Amino acid sequence: MKPARTLRDIEELLETVDLSTLEVEDPEDLRRIGRAKHAVRDAEAELRAAVAASRASGRSWGYIGIVLGISKQAAQQRFGGSASTAQPM
Repeated sequence: MKPARTLRDIEELLETVDLSTLEVEDPEDLRRIGRAKHAVRDAEAELRAAVAASRASGRSWGYIGIVLGISKQAAQQRFGGSASTAQPM
């Protein structure tokens, strides 16, 4: 599996793109996609940490599911397993 590219890697790659060969003149839209992808990754990490803290405080999967808008079973399935078995939302 390839290591994830950092935002800096993506920015540097976009700087090497020859705009004259693209139909799109400004790669800002592609940069925006890259920034959004990294924001989603960061938000997922924060969500996992928040759920773990809530469980450590004694909150039930039912309450966590209510906040997430999913069933308690879905919350437990997504966040209750190990990092390798947990599913993205």
